[in-house]
Amino acid sequence: MSVTYDDSVGVEVSSDSFWEVGNYKRTVKRIDDGHRLCSDLMNCLHERARIEKAYAQQLTEWARRWRQLVEKGPQYGTVEKAWMAFMSEAERVSELHLEVKASLMNDDFEKIKNWQKEAFHKQMMGGFKETKEAEDGFRKAQKPWAKKLKEVEAAKKAHHAACKEEKLAISREANSKADPSLNPEQLKKLQDKIEKCKQDVLKTKDKYEKSLKELDQGTPQYMENMEQVFEQCQQFEEKRLRFFREVLLEVQKHLDLSNVTGYKAVYHDLEQSIRAADAVEDLRWFRANHGPGMAMNWPQFEEWSADLNRTLSRREKKKATDGVTLTGINQTGDQSLSNKPSSVSSYEKTQSYPTDWSDDESNNPFSSTDANGDSNPFDDDATSGTEVRVRALYDYEGQEHDELSFKAGDELTKMEDEDEQGWCKGRLDNGQVGLYPANYVEAIQ
Repeated sequence: MSVTYDDSVGVEVSSDSFWEVGNYKRTVKRIDDGHRLCSDLMNCLHERARIEKAYAQQLTEWARRWRQLVEKGPQYGTVEKAWMAFMSEAERVSELHLEVKASLMNDDFEKIKNWQKEAFHKQMMGGFKETKEAEDGFRKAQKPWAKKLKEVEAAKKAHHAACKEEKLAISREANSKADPSLNPEQLKKLQDKIEKCKQDVLKTKDKYEKSLKELDQGTPQYMENMEQVFEQCQQFEEKRLRFFREVLLEVQKHLDLSNVTGYKAVYHDLEQSIRAADAVEDLRWFRANHGPGMAMNWPQFEEWSADLNRTLSRREKKKATDGVTLTGINQTGDQSLSNKPSSVSSYEKTQSYPTDWSDDESNNPFSSTDANGDSNPFDDDATSGTEVRVRALYDYEGQEHDELSFKAGDELTKMEDEDEQGWCKGRLDNGQVGLYPANYVEAIQ
């Protein structure tokens, strides 16, 4: 028979049954496991909360980035609004996932932490009070029966040894009969040995049976005492299992966004925004604002007049003279300057293009008003005034490479006065020079 040995009680254990001496330890260990499982569940929820937070942050960053890209991109009209609705959806879903994170940590995590603290009480010497009580209860219930079991094992061992000795004595006596050299006295000794062994067998058998009877008589009480301690452990474990089930159901409710009214509203609004996109309406808008539907001042015959001289704005002068140094200007009858815009920035989507173009030399900013060149076409820039410190009233992000970007409250230096189109030339504190809307700043008193 295969057996193991339990050093704690000094008896052999022949099976894995709960009733064997020392096998109650699995039930005791389950109490320690319950405390560890509470910690594991808290760690599980903490990691999930971090995932929810990271996902919410990624959604917000994605929405911010793509909102800017779509706003600056070429998409327009109702389809642009439908596209932008996805950014609004991401921001609203991000808020919902932050609420999930808060529920996991503030409600579920704290609930488990408090229950664990109330259910398990640490001892000064280590371990938990509940574990020690269960251990002591099982030891006390098992001690009397374990003592009788030890006596049974000893009686069994003695009886089996006597039986073995009897068998050896009979074997020796049988062998001696075939040996002619053995004298009668020696043969009688062997026979006496057999008789003594038989008496020992009977004696040990009686003791063995008696100890077994006493063990059987004590077994019912042993089982009752063990059952009582085990039921106490079961009740403690039942509380933990029911608590875990309750907490897991609450976690499920917090994670299940499909039952959240606000979550359903997010995708209802998103669907409505997408369905509101109208290709025909967008095409009609583009035709009216950037296509054949735009108004046009067609060229007509105009009488010559000195009042028709046209002055370029500062911005037009800048673009016309970028990278060019003029050393001398000679007026000729067939010279003309054409300022045709090559692209339209986002702020110019609704503005009309200049319609007073003419190849008349009176429109040439470089032509002089008299033969002696007494009039300087650059006098306007030369007398633009001194530099002035100004403060931004609103945020502005440059739409083209020659425009400045700043935030409300930033200070910069105005280098030139406002032109006819409402633009000023200025310099940021980092040295960058460019244009900005004049009405976006105020002078610093």
